[in-house]
Amino acid sequence: METKKPSLLEQMKPFIKGFQLPFVIAVIGAVVANFITVYGPRQVEKLTNKITEGLMGQMDLEGIGKIAGFLATLYLISAVVNYLQAFIINTIVQKYSQRLRTAIASKINRVPLAYFDSHSQGDTLSRVTNDVDTASQSLNQSLGTLITATTLLIGSIVMMVITDHWLALTAIASTVIGFVGVALIMGKARGYFEAQQRNLAAVNGFVEETYSGHNVISSYNAIDETKTSFEALNDNLYQSMWKSQTISGIMMPMMTFIGNFGYVMVCIVGAVLLLDGRLTMGTIVAFMMYIRIFTQPLQQIAQALTQFQAAGAAMSRVFEFLNQDELEDETGKTKQLNRSKGNVTFDQVSFGYLPGQPIIHNFTAQAKSGQKIAIVGPTGAGKTTIVNLLMKFYDIDSGQISIDGKDLKSMTRAEVHDQFAMVLQDTWLFEGTIRDNLIYNQEGVTEDQMIAATKAVGVHHFIMTLADGYETRLDDTVSLSVGQKQLLTIARALLKNAPLLILDEATSSVDTRTEEVIQRAMDRLMEGRTSFVIAHRLSTIRNADLILVMKEGNIIEQGTHESLLAQSGFYADLYNSQFEEDPEED
Repeated sequence: METKKPSLLEQMKPFIKGFQLPFVIAVIGAVVANFITVYGPRQVEKLTNKITEGLMGQMDLEGIGKIAGFLATLYLISAVVNYLQAFIINTIVQKYSQRLRTAIASKINRVPLAYFDSHSQGDTLSRVTNDVDTASQSLNQSLGTLITATTLLIGSIVMMVITDHWLALTAIASTVIGFVGVALIMGKARGYFEAQQRNLAAVNGFVEETYSGHNVISSYNAIDETKTSFEALNDNLYQSMWKSQTISGIMMPMMTFIGNFGYVMVCIVGAVLLLDGRLTMGTIVAFMMYIRIFTQPLQQIAQALTQFQAAGAAMSRVFEFLNQDELEDETGKTKQLNRSKGNVTFDQVSFGYLPGQPIIHNFTAQAKSGQKIAIVGPTGAGKTTIVNLLMKFYDIDSGQISIDGKDLKSMTRAEVHDQFAMVLQDTWLFEGTIRDNLIYNQEGVTEDQMIAATKAVGVHHFIMTLADGYETRLDDTVSLSVGQKQLLTIARALLKNAPLLILDEATSSVDTRTEEVIQRAMDRLMEGRTSFVIAHRLSTIRNADLILVMKEGNIIEQGTHESLLAQSGFYADLYNSQFEEDPEED
């Protein structure tokens, strides 16, 4: 039986907890302010009648002065209460948005890696930024308005009925048609706003992808094709935004017309009643004010409902992300290793990114403490997947992976990650000082240890040539080569001092001379550690203790470099083809 999807309001409940009392206070403030607004015309009626009577006889200046002073006091109180009510609502909305962003930031760390494999970075970023901002701005513009307009509408109807029920009936009847039209339009509006947010995310994703691959796009002369693709996405965004904003723009003039129509009808009916002697001039003046007060909240409610549609569409995308499946709860797991020796075993491991589509088949291998294990094979063989499973980025479908005899399933992801240092092909340095990048998330690292690590990999001298040395801030003003970035990441891995090491094609993006420098640094890093090396250039792993040759998710050969060459099999063909293509590597 399919589980019923919770409503948007139900999903919002955890994020609005604690806001009930301030919200009630804001509503009470709106009621007070609007009571003053709708009560004011009653005093204007008295004031008008006083003046009318004075024109026919003696003017009661004292009475007129009291009424005018009372009115001024009421409107001053109304202004203060309105400000406080708006301040409370604005605070609630911003706190709500803050909670959403905090929840998203926390959720990102609990979502499986598979989610990011199936969603573009631009789409995820759009949910964090554009969708939350849209929800915040829309709620901020509509929530307070809706509260004020609703209470003002109710109050004005009550006062109109009290003042004259025939004129009240005329005003109300003339707006019923308007509400029917608004209801029909709003029924279609939600879909347009949802399409707008989806198309905005698509544009953001495409821009992010285009920016990161700008060099490739230029080198392949694909600028025109990229522009064509962007124009199609941009046109979709334009169409959805045009429709949603057109609906938003229709509301105000539509309600203005309805209000003016009601105003005209009240004037006609009021004139007839006045001629019959059933109304006074003061009542007519008061009712002219009421009809204006009555039509104003109608316009505001229509506009607020449009904003709510935009907020609802944006929040639906936010909650869609927040409701994604999370990584396994590991609170009940205890620490398994005090200090790993570095023995790793793969026993009949099978895995597939999609159910029923395995790409790793009964993978079995053993790495002893301190060994250098190289994993080689053609693209798509499953080399990086093995590393992802070893790091517990994905859970295996069957079999077992163990470190020092401890099953990875019984260990927390944090404990597994503590056992590894990683150096990847794509270097990752964040905007901060070189010191911050080297000591990243490590405690107790001394100055001497940091300098020893950078000297060991040969990057200390370069750092000292910079104006601020280790305090140099890495930003757009500092230009580092690929090799220098890689050496910094190797030094960072050395400082972590983990018993296990993963090198994922760490030299594939550099020239041969730089590769030699990086290779020496990596040899220093691998000393005394169990190392898993995904090799692009096979000449760099000739000294490996064990080479695993993979093809289509299976180990088809394994052994040392010499023994595999002697077999004259797949590895030998792969190695010799590289040697023939790049003879200077030998």
